[in-house]
Amino acid sequence: MIILITWFFFLHRILAEQSIVEEWSVNVKNSSISVTMEETKTIPFYVIVNSKNLDNLSFNYVSTSPEIATVTGVITSKNNNYWNGTINVTGIFLGTAKIKLQLVRNNNTEEKEVLSVTVMRYQGAIDKIFTASVGILVSILYINFGCAMDWDACKKTLRKPVGPAIGCFCQFFFMPLLSYGIGYCLFSDQPELQIGMFFTGISPSGGASNVWTVMLDGNLNLSVTMTTLCTILAFGFMPFWLFTLGKHIFDRGELRVPYDHVAMFAVGLIFPLLIGFCIQKKLPKVCKFMIKIIKPLSAIFIIFIVIFAIFTHLYLFQLFSWRIIVAGMGLPWLGFIFGMLVALIFKQSRQDIIAIAIETGIQNTGVAIFLLRLSLKSPADDLTTVLPVSSAIMTPIPLTILYLLKVIFNCRRKHQKVNNTSESFENSEIHAEPPTSVVQSN
Repeated sequence: MIILITWFFFLHRILAEQSIVEEWSVNVKNSSISVTMEETKTIPFYVIVNSKNLDNLSFNYVSTSPEIATVTGVITSKNNNYWNGTINVTGIFLGTAKIKLQLVRNNNTEEKEVLSVTVMRYQGAIDKIFTASVGILVSILYINFGCAMDWDACKKTLRKPVGPAIGCFCQFFFMPLLSYGIGYCLFSDQPELQIGMFFTGISPSGGASNVWTVMLDGNLNLSVTMTTLCTILAFGFMPFWLFTLGKHIFDRGELRVPYDHVAMFAVGLIFPLLIGFCIQKKLPKVCKFMIKIIKPLSAIFIIFIVIFAIFTHLYLFQLFSWRIIVAGMGLPWLGFIFGMLVALIFKQSRQDIIAIAIETGIQNTGVAIFLLRLSLKSPADDLTTVLPVSSAIMTPIPLTILYLLKVIFNCRRKHQKVNNTSESFENSEIHAEPPTSVVQSN
């Protein structure tokens, strides 16, 4: 008896839902629209209600994400069971929202999804300049890498391949998996941010790792060798991770995997490297100059990316939640720790441990930003940029603290050494005084 009653109840619900679907329908001129932030668009619609009872009937307009887009509406005319009206949609912030029309009748509410809204940011000349300048700086940096590649030092370092192998393993296996895990845990409901995190994790290490290795007394030759290998291997590993693990993120976000752009980007970076290599072989004087400027250029590149990205993307700070900050800290900081632990397990020297840890944690965020903006359409390109920017801001913090501690320790040790030297000098003078006094008394 209970089973029969339950079955009858569900059958009644199904028939009721079918009757609702047949009872009224909504027609909108465009089922999906794009608006920029603070822009309002008006969309006409009409409703047909197939019912004899049209009393006490009204309409409500609802946005599933009012923080992204708001909606108002008005009925402009009515003819029997036919209503004409307009929906006014205003973009608030980047993202997508669904607009629903609710039919309210006798305290019963029925709703239909009528419109998909994508809110984008107005992109002016400053945005094009930013994207172009990042592309140019990345190309110049890779030309410098081609000039600075010391193949003899690489060969010597590769005779003991444990250090470079650890660095490459951490860079191209641990960091992509770590970035995927962080993105999945912190942004499970935001595939765009998962993509930004993943693109940052699969990017190669940059010239900044060489600068920090020198500043923290690491093995520079090993650092340069790992940067060289990572730069070359990135042409294969970046597409590999994007087309395998990255595809799952794109599918979750209903985004198309940018196969053509990624392939073009990977091939495109080969040419700056080849140009640098040709300069090294054919123009040694120019090559020496390029090598001299690679370290300051890397520092300028990082500062430029951070400042210009913040200036042109001030809206990003609205996205800087605690999850964004944790993700920006987690990727590089855990990379430093993991690289250090693996190097310790394989009993590397102190200088090698420093180089491997730094090489693992530092990602080339400029490459990530450029590839994101090249591959994705608005608003996904803007939403995803926040993660590499956050990572670029958070990466130097522990390294700067370690450098300051190193400077303080060296100053204290130097001061202590001076004090010890002066004390020993005073002691030697005290021991030398008695014989002098005996001579004087004689």
